[in-house]
Order: sequence, then C-alpha cells, then structure tokens
Amino acid sequence: MNDSIVLFGQTLPPGHLIAAAGAAVFALLAALLWQVGALSRRRRDEAQELDARLMEMQALQAQLTGRMQTVAEIFGTRQNDLARFVAERVEGLQQRVGQNLDASTQRTAVHLASLNERLAVIDAAQKNLGELTGQVAGLRDVLANKQARGAFGQGRMEAIIRDGLPSSAYQFQPTLSTGKRPDCVVHLPGDTPLVIDAKFPLEGMTAFRDARDAESRKRAAQRVRIDIGQHIRDISEKYLIPGETQDIALLFVPSESIYADLHAAFEDVVQRAHRARVVIVSPSLLALAIQLVQSLVRDARMREEARVIQVEVRRLLDDIGRLRDRVDKLDTHFRQAQEDVGHIRISAEKVTRRGEAIASLEFDD
Repeated sequence: MNDSIVLFGQTLPPGHLIAAAGAAVFALLAALLWQVGALSRRRRDEAQELDARLMEMQALQAQLTGRMQTVAEIFGTRQNDLARFVAERVEGLQQRVGQNLDASTQRTAVHLASLNERLAVIDAAQKNLGELTGQVAGLRDVLANKQARGAFGQGRMEAIIRDGLPSSAYQFQPTLSTGKRPDCVVHLPGDTPLVIDAKFPLEGMTAFRDARDAESRKRAAQRVRIDIGQHIRDISEKYLIPGETQDIALLFVPSESIYADLHAAFEDVVQRAHRARVVIVSPSLLALAIQLVQSLVRDARMREEARVIQVEVRRLLDDIGRLRDRVDKLDTHFRQAQEDVGHIRISAEKVTRRGEAIASLEFDD
C-alpha cells in the first residue's frame, strides 16, 4: 500500500493517484450529465418543432380535403360533360363508320365485279394458252415428220404469197420444161419467173439445237452442212434454167429462230448458198420480197394503165381536133349569116327611105 507508482517518469504516492482518478471520474460524469441535458433540451426543441409541423400538416390536410371536395365536384361536372361529349362523338363516329362501311361495300362490290371480269379474262387466256400448248405440241409433231414438215413449210409459204400477190402473179407447183416441179414460181412483170423452194432440211438443225455435248454438236453441225449443201445444189441444178427462170432462187425457212441459228452458227453455209445463187429467206424476209414483187406488179399495171390512158388521150385529142374544125366551120357559117343579115338590114333601110320618099310626093287630082 505504501508502494509508490511511477507515471510519466515521476513517482506518485497511491493516495494522490486515487484522488486524481476520482477527479477524472467526476469530470467524466459531469460531462456526461451536460451532454444528457443538452440532448434532452434538443429533444424537447425537436418535439416542439415536430408539434408545430404536425399542426401545419393538419392545417394543410384540412385545406387539401377542401380542395379535394372542390375537385371532386368539378370532376363530377366535367365527367358529365365528358360523357355527353363522348356520347355525341360516338354517335357521329357510328354514322361516319356506317357511311364508310356502305361506301366500302360498294367499292368492294365494284372491285369484286372487276376481279370477276379479270378472272374471266384470265380463264380465257389460260384456255387460249392450253390451246396454244396443244398447237405447239402439234407443231413439234409436224416438224418431227418430214412429209408433214414439208406440207407445213409449203402451207406457210403459200399463205404469205396469197396474202401479198394477186392470183395471176404466182403459180404453185408448176411444171418446168425439164419436167421438174418447184414449190412455187412468182411471175415478175416483163421478166422470167422467180422460183421458191419450201423443202428446207430441218433434221440436222433440230439435232444441232438438241445436242448436249460438244461431240454431238459437232456431228449435228456436219450433218447440217451436208444436208443443206446438197439441197442447195439440187435447187441450183433443177430450178435455175437460163431463159426460163430467174438466175436466183429462194429457199424458204419456215421458222425465224432456225433462220437466226443458221446465220449465227453456219455462216459458211449461207455464203455457199449465195455463191450458188440461192437466197435463204425467213417468213419475214419472204413477206418483204413479196411486198417488193407486189410493188413491181403494181408499177407494171400502172405502166400498162398509163399506156391505155395515153391511147385514150390521143383518141380524145383527135375528137377535140374534129370538134374544133366543126366549131370553126360553124363560126364561118355564123359570120356569113351575120353578113347576110347586115346586107338585109341595108336593103330594108333603102326600101324604107324609098317608101318615105314616095309617100312624101304630091300628085295632081
């Protein structure tokens, strides 16, 4: 108990240390009490402030309640107005919707009628397409048969010529002096007739167009050159007769596509035909040539008619000359008659004067 305590380098007796500790505890308690008092005062002030705010909130709640009642009344009035306005708008909208529905119904009916008409047209076109498909299939069968193909080419050629020329300007399958019978000859005005052949060999061209590989295409091309070259020689030898036919002949191809393929892939064959004085023509080119011949025939007829007109004009001039002579004679007669009438008037005047002179004489009783 009598031991001393060293603190911060100083030796203190135990009694002093206890007194210092008690003072520190007292100071701590005083500080705590002061803080508790300050806290209680702060709590009291906060409670008072809270009461004031509660009173303000109650007043605001009362004001808000009044305003809510006013708003409720206004909202009730506005709700009635809104209901009446909405009812009017709905009624007007129903009328407009009904009118629009009626107009839409009418337009729909018109569109349906137009659609039905178009469907009828489409049905007719489909029917025509079916018929055309059958005709194409028949055409394929015709082109596959050599005799039928020849008749088909002959028919197309005859149709083109009949449409473009008078019956006196052409002749189908006539017999030449050599006994050969070409498909058609066209009589040119004042010249020898033009021969047209319609038996174009299509087998090689069909094989060439249907070829799938290079080897098949090469064999088909060789066949085309052989077939067409032989046919060109036959036309040149059979139908080109000096003094009886023209020095060129026409080879008719009944298809524009085959004619185009021939010129595109077999230019050497076309040139060989030109050298042999055989012109390969498509339906359009044949029609053009026929129009040219038609122009020549028309010009020849016009020249013949012009000669007839010249003869008639000469006769008319002769008649006019005779009429002029007769008019001259009649004019001579009229002049003589006028001279005679003048002489008669002179004699009448003389007789009148003599009579007056005699009337003026006085005779004795």
